[in-house]
Amino acid sequence: MATTFTFLFVGLLAVTTFIRLWLGKRHVQYMQAHRNHVPAAFTQTISLESHQKAADYSSAKTQLSILETVAQAGLLLLLTVGGGLQWIDQVWTQWLPDQEIVRGALVICSALFVSTLVELPFDYYRTFTIDAKFGFNKMTPAMFFSDMLKHGLVGLALGAPILFAALWLMQGAGEYWWFYLWVIWSVFNIVMLAIYPTFIAPLFNKFTPLADQSLKSRIETLLTKCGFKSQGLFVMDGSTRSGHGNAYFTGFGSSKRVVFFDTLLDKLNGDEIEAVLAHELGHFKHHHVIKRVAMMFFVSLVGLALLGWLMNQSWFYAGLGVYQPSDYMALVLFLLVSPTFLFILRPIMASYSRKNEFEADNYAAKHAEAQHLVDALVKLYRENASTLTPDPLHSAFYDSHPPASIRIAKLAAYTGNNI
Repeated sequence: MATTFTFLFVGLLAVTTFIRLWLGKRHVQYMQAHRNHVPAAFTQTISLESHQKAADYSSAKTQLSILETVAQAGLLLLLTVGGGLQWIDQVWTQWLPDQEIVRGALVICSALFVSTLVELPFDYYRTFTIDAKFGFNKMTPAMFFSDMLKHGLVGLALGAPILFAALWLMQGAGEYWWFYLWVIWSVFNIVMLAIYPTFIAPLFNKFTPLADQSLKSRIETLLTKCGFKSQGLFVMDGSTRSGHGNAYFTGFGSSKRVVFFDTLLDKLNGDEIEAVLAHELGHFKHHHVIKRVAMMFFVSLVGLALLGWLMNQSWFYAGLGVYQPSDYMALVLFLLVSPTFLFILRPIMASYSRKNEFEADNYAAKHAEAQHLVDALVKLYRENASTLTPDPLHSAFYDSHPPASIRIAKLAAYTGNNI
């Protein structure tokens, strides 16, 4: 059974890696094939130079992701069937032979640390070569590594208690440990949604109240009309790290905030900002965030129940290169290999996300001017160098937002214009 599972895992990893590489290559080829012609819907609003910049920027990022895919697959094989996790476990067992929970936490953290080291060169190159070349990077190396350290410390401070709780429950809470852990995990995520805007996000960015009183007044009017109560309107100093712009809601319950990147406010006028906010309000009114949280809770419940069964199957360990079964090995193996088995769900999740975006656009068209949202999107496509010509198959597999031409065409129906 173990050998069969090994062949299944390695075969599936090979297939999913091939698909990812094939889709990436298709995406680059498609964008470059359409590089010299701006789509008809955008000829009046986006120059050929901007279109070519977007094609080249997206191609560069995709080519890097192709290399990253190969590195990730290689690391996964090395850690599992290559015996990497078994070796890490043996090292920590020599140091802590009688402290299984502490040893388990260190084994899992070691595996995560190795993964971070493999991803680091790609993140660095993406930031300081690709983003810098196309004029988006505002970070210094010192800021990059400072952010990485802060993310690591915050992740450790928040994740360590959950990790120790998981290992403690797996060891001594009986047959239904996975359900108790799911309850703790669910409560933790709800708490995080509530405290993130006030306590976590300010560790990485500066948030200041929106100072433009005219814009603030029209936004508050829109919020009132849509029945949205927030803790305040804030501007985030996104320009200190990137030239990209965005707006979003954050928080949960009474802690909800409306956040604008300062780069977004610099690029859009008042009408366009209001339309973008109306789109975000569409997500709120359609309960997209709540639905996503509920889906996450359901998937985590099923996943933990599955882990509860797998941890008692010897073939699960042996098939993945581990010959000393333990609770913590079951957990880290499950975390490492589950994305490979769930890869087939990516286009389904992407399709669901695009459906949500269309619903939010429809809501925005009813509560603001559709043309203003079109104008805002065109500016953001241009300023963020977002490709107008993604490969359709790559887009269907990965993209959480609809392709530009389809999205603009649907909004055009509300304006009565042929955009």
